Amino acid sequence: MTKARSSLISIEATPYYHCVSRCVRRSFLCGYDEQAQQSYEHRRSWIEKRLLALAGAFCIDVCAYAIMSNHYHVVLHINVEKAKTLSNVEVVERWLAFHHGPALVQRFMQGDELSEAETERCNEMIEEWRKRLVSISWFMRLINQHIASEANREDNCTGHFWEGRFKSQALLDEKAVAAAMAYVDLNPVRAAIAEAPETSDYTSVKARIDAIESNQKSLAGLFPFAGNPRESMPDGIPFRLMDYLALVDWTGRQERDDKHGHIDNALPSLLERLGFDAKSWLETCTRIEQGGIVGTETAIKDALPHLHRKRLSGFRIPSQ
Repeated sequence: MTKARSSLISIEATPYYHCVSRCVRRSFLCGYDEQAQQSYEHRRSWIEKRLLALAGAFCIDVCAYAIMSNHYHVVLHINVEKAKTLSNVEVVERWLAFHHGPALVQRFMQGDELSEAETERCNEMIEEWRKRLVSISWFMRLINQHIASEANREDNCTGHFWEGRFKSQALLDEKAVAAAMAYVDLNPVRAAIAEAPETSDYTSVKARIDAIESNQKSLAGLFPFAGNPRESMPDGIPFRLMDYLALVDWTGRQERDDKHGHIDNALPSLLERLGFDAKSWLETCTRIEQGGIVGTETAIKDALPHLHRKRLSGFRIPSQ
């Protein structure tokens, strides 16, 4: 039975979410169709470009992504404070980057004089758009509708392309965020379509590694790493980038070579800060998609009222 979005997504519970959208057709979204002898690999770039473009317009940051043959993963951060600081003009510019605006708003943007009633109506629409700019449902809708339309046009057909609803998981603490990001970035390695993170095409980890190699200071569309939590913490993921890359590399080698716990002396420092040991971390990374809530038992209990739930459910990460 499907759950209401209010029980899955609540900014009061957490700004971080892991989302998965899957294709319903037998043919692959981005893979190679053996029966038709046709490749759809070029569609990976469609999703990547759309995802990062929307991140530039919405107040939703992309922490991690992986685009697979018949589904894609994203770890998203809802940036409510950023939305609050946007002027009305900035809200309109961001929303109209992907929509046709009504004539009233076009007049507002042109600086035309509006009546009191028109101004009130215009402000109502803008405030509704401001809310949508922090809505994961709208964010995912604008990815999937666009890709479905393009794929249907290419396939010369109509009908559903995606499952009716995307899956979302609330990531309640730093442990859950780190585990979900590593899980997403390692999808191609686990699926045996890439040998290492740096060769995993259409993933955020490869994009970040490529940016380092080309001396890019920032990467458009991706939420930056802000370093370990401290006073005057800047906006960003609460880890150090190099710690995270070491963590992903170490985790990928453990899962692929089945060396669980064999090289504990090489554990990345990020695991120590988060309070993980090798065994519990690897178990978490292989089971991250279980349940709609991910976090320690304490974090899950605290989040239940915000997610309109009464029962303790979801994937519980060990506290120690």
